[in-house]
Amino acid sequence: MQEISLEQPRSGSFLILDTLYQLGIDTIFGYPGGAVLPLYDAIYQFEGIHHILARHEQGAVHEAEGYAKSSGKIGVALVTSGPGATNAITGIADAMGDSVPLLVFTGQVATRGIGKDAFQEADVLGMTMPITKYNYQIRDTADIPRVITEAIHIATTGRPGPVVIDVPKDIQEQQVDFYYDPSVHLPSYQPTVEPNGLQVKKILQQLSQAKQPVLLAGGGVNYADANQELIAFAERYRLPVVSTLLGLGAMPIEHELALGMGGMHGSYAANMAMDQADYIINIGARFDDRLTGNPTTYAPHATVAHVDIDPAEIGKVVKTAIPVVGDAKASLEALLKLDKVDTHYADWTAQVLENKRRAPFWYEEDPNFIKPQAAIELIGKLTDGDAIVVTDVGQHQMWTAQFYPYKHARQLVTSGGMGTMGFGIPAAIGAKLANPDKEVIVFVGDGGFQMTNQELAILNGYGVPIKVVLINNHSLGMVRQWQESFYEKRRSQSVFDAEPNFQLLAEAYGIAHYSFDNPATLAEDMKVILEDKPMLIEVHISKAEHVQPMVPAGKSNAEMLGVKFNA
Repeated sequence: MQEISLEQPRSGSFLILDTLYQLGIDTIFGYPGGAVLPLYDAIYQFEGIHHILARHEQGAVHEAEGYAKSSGKIGVALVTSGPGATNAITGIADAMGDSVPLLVFTGQVATRGIGKDAFQEADVLGMTMPITKYNYQIRDTADIPRVITEAIHIATTGRPGPVVIDVPKDIQEQQVDFYYDPSVHLPSYQPTVEPNGLQVKKILQQLSQAKQPVLLAGGGVNYADANQELIAFAERYRLPVVSTLLGLGAMPIEHELALGMGGMHGSYAANMAMDQADYIINIGARFDDRLTGNPTTYAPHATVAHVDIDPAEIGKVVKTAIPVVGDAKASLEALLKLDKVDTHYADWTAQVLENKRRAPFWYEEDPNFIKPQAAIELIGKLTDGDAIVVTDVGQHQMWTAQFYPYKHARQLVTSGGMGTMGFGIPAAIGAKLANPDKEVIVFVGDGGFQMTNQELAILNGYGVPIKVVLINNHSLGMVRQWQESFYEKRRSQSVFDAEPNFQLLAEAYGIAHYSFDNPATLAEDMKVILEDKPMLIEVHISKAEHVQPMVPAGKSNAEMLGVKFNA
């Protein structure tokens, strides 16, 4: 390795900050502790990097996730050793599940104490190995620029993901007068971006023979900024488009060819299209079980083409006839450059679009309760469908996926693969800090709200005017729904007999707060969401409300419950 001399000795802590700054990183979310005090002392003296003080390490990582998911930039979090690192693990695992580019620094005891059960020591490398794309422990201060540069390259290229850098306290303190060449040289890590041309041609050859094709858009389309290419490809061939949860926004939901989300709580049109298809072109989705239902019955008549940046995902769940390893944008560009082929499925497309008209997402009005679907629809209209929408996890997440009119890439920020309750509020904070000129609205249930609401302390402290919409049904709604549907209505530990006064809680944090329970005045009441200030809007709904439609666990997408047809 080439040594690069410094004009004057620098501590490891300043080398970390210097390197991050040189690589364009200006925001860090974190929480201090003993093993990172040298680094926090450097932050105090360093100009150019803005540190956001979270109120819990899980919150810090979710904030970094929201920052990354909504902007495409890498999110950076900093936590101390021991419990600081273990508190961060949920967020790291969440980022791994959803392919989020994340860099997490964990403090570590001094090198002489590693392996000796020193105070607040934890085996960060061992614990995070299964839930990171890669992890490092720095043992030489001069390695810092090289390791950080490599880590960011790994986190942001190929299939994005989290990388952890464990930094012992003495490595942060040590002074060096040189560092090792920070350029990236990783011969064993060469992700395939450009697809194989012959495989791309096979996609169109099969399309020319298809009678009932479907285009499936996953999160990879949004992550690759391939939305315009996806729309152009769908329009060129009049292909109906199904989105995964993380693929929402890849095509505007109002687009004629958009069938909306497929899967467990997907639309009738989307699920019937996948079930009846004879050809599925999957761009950037990993065939998650919430999409496929029972994988042995998924798309039983379909030839499958699967385009994915990660070769490990191809054929893992669904048998794939045409595998294409490559970036979603590059692959769609390659498809669009080929001569247009003749197709023979106009009647199929018309039939699928008729299903979209016949069986939209639905709900029934109730004079006694606000309908959560109606509240989300109303917010969609008030924001003209342009807000960055963040959700926590549960029933409200599915209603938000169904009823907000998404238009743009990276517009929905949610926890997909891990389904992490507590994700919403901190992720919304990160999204707003990454996109200060955009409206950010977070939908959260009363269960998830109670997991990370301490992060509300950030809103006034850092000037973060997110709008928190608390859908309150006084229960763990999705758990309760499953108990009512599949466990003979035994609501075991899923109903909150007592809850805090959320209005007073918002008051304690110094943010505006509103409580709505009248469906007749909701349209007028909800206009407060347009005011430019942090706020909590508590919407009281019925405990009995279920998410419809639903594919029961283990069933095929054709076995949907709760579908309602128009005349």
